[in-house]
Amino acid sequence: MEVSYKNTKLKKVLESDTKMIKTYGRLAKKLKQRLTLLKTAPTLFDIDRLPPTRLHQYKGDREGQWSIDISPSWRIVFEIDHGDKAIKDKEGDTRNYTAIKILSIEDPH
Repeated sequence: MEVSYKNTKLKKVLESDTKMIKTYGRLAKKLKQRLTLLKTAPTLFDIDRLPPTRLHQYKGDREGQWSIDISPSWRIVFEIDHGDKAIKDKEGDTRNYTAIKILSIEDPH
């Protein structure tokens, strides 16, 4: 899957092992695994079929955003990123989603 980032600062942190460890500490190893999983999966549907990731779509004021688990409390938050060919799917069918934009790494609780 094609992965882009909200800004260059986030990209630099998530593409450098040393910066990732410095920023996220013990989460860095699992975060790197999840990023590799996102980059190697053909579509979001393939991620959805892996129970430990707990892929889910947000509602309300965060509608259009999705997340997968890094740990019980931390998430990779992203949106579908198909540019001008945006795919709108209220049902959450993930078979056509091949590009995402990572927005943040956060503890939403």
